[in-house]
Amino acid sequence: MPMLPRAILFSCVITVFSSAQALAQSAPAAPVTVAKPVVRDVIDSDEFIGRFQAVDEVSVRSRVGGYLQEVHFKDGTMVKQGDLLFVIDQRPFITTLNEATASLEVAKSSLTLADAQFKRTESLSTTGSQSASNLDDRRRDLISAQANVRGAEAAVDRANLDMDFTKITAPLSGRIDRRLISVGNLVQADQTILTTIVSLDPIDFYFDVDERRLLSYADEARKNGSALQQGGGGLNVTVTIADSHQKSFKGKLDFAENRVDNQTGTIRVRATFPNPDLILQPGLFGRIQVQGSNSYKAILVPDEAIGSDQNQRVVYVVDTAGNVTPKSVRVGPKLYGYRVIRDGMTGDETIIVNGLMRIRPGVKVAPQLIELPQEASNDEPPAQADAQGTDQ
Repeated sequence: MPMLPRAILFSCVITVFSSAQALAQSAPAAPVTVAKPVVRDVIDSDEFIGRFQAVDEVSVRSRVGGYLQEVHFKDGTMVKQGDLLFVIDQRPFITTLNEATASLEVAKSSLTLADAQFKRTESLSTTGSQSASNLDDRRRDLISAQANVRGAEAAVDRANLDMDFTKITAPLSGRIDRRLISVGNLVQADQTILTTIVSLDPIDFYFDVDERRLLSYADEARKNGSALQQGGGGLNVTVTIADSHQKSFKGKLDFAENRVDNQTGTIRVRATFPNPDLILQPGLFGRIQVQGSNSYKAILVPDEAIGSDQNQRVVYVVDTAGNVTPKSVRVGPKLYGYRVIRDGMTGDETIIVNGLMRIRPGVKVAPQLIELPQEASNDEPPAQADAQGTDQ
């Protein structure tokens, strides 16, 4: 097949390109939806993953040893502080209490006799009928009898205390675990764990903050005198759990550790949440949103208005003649249902928000102007922001 001369080939290419350009210019304007970006005061939020923990948790043990006789709760129920949970067999303790009471009576009778003898000897010693040494002996007997009474009273108190300890009550209000030992088993004093109780309202949430964000928060703290530098600063936060149908929960930061972990480079922070419905449980994972900046003016655009050009993010600006110009932008987190534009826009542009697929080089568009609401209808409050975190 004979080769075409190079000049003829270039001429054909130019002709085809010119025809394509002419066709594009003669094509009807593509209908698109355009709008002004939303400009409003916003507060960035950062998202962290953490776990709920009970404010108070106790392993219930017996202070006295013996055989378990009674169980007075149902596994997994809510108990109140002071509710009776277990009873240890009381018969050995009743015997000990009776012995201590009897010993106290003997000590008291000895004290009565010693007191009478001392007073008699003291009376006779004034007339010279009794020597001073006999008086000293009677005084010693009286003091010894008084000490014996105090010792016997302490033994009775200890026996009564042990009797009280045979009834094991709830040390705090909360949800009780299952019983870990059955009736009839031997309970070792201060060793055998009978069950556990955790408090549920309020409930704590612990999470770790990395060095980069910690330094950012410290900078904000120097500006407004709060944040993590003051043990959490009482900053309002929200947390969401795995159940997407469950609303977010509001709480406050109330504690931050006093140093950064030298192995992980993070600092542990705690937030406290009211939990009247007992939905939040110790051990649950959650996503917490923390205020990451002070209020500032932000440019917000819908996610669907942002396109990609290789490794850049772009928006398409439309002028009054219907010409489209791509504009490179740097995006941030998602707030109020929109994407924050960190750099590349002034907020006065008219951008394409719907119909990006219809855009072609050299083709004019037929814009239909709409007004974006201040908050997208399918969004959550700003504290629920999609913290895709790092700017792009």
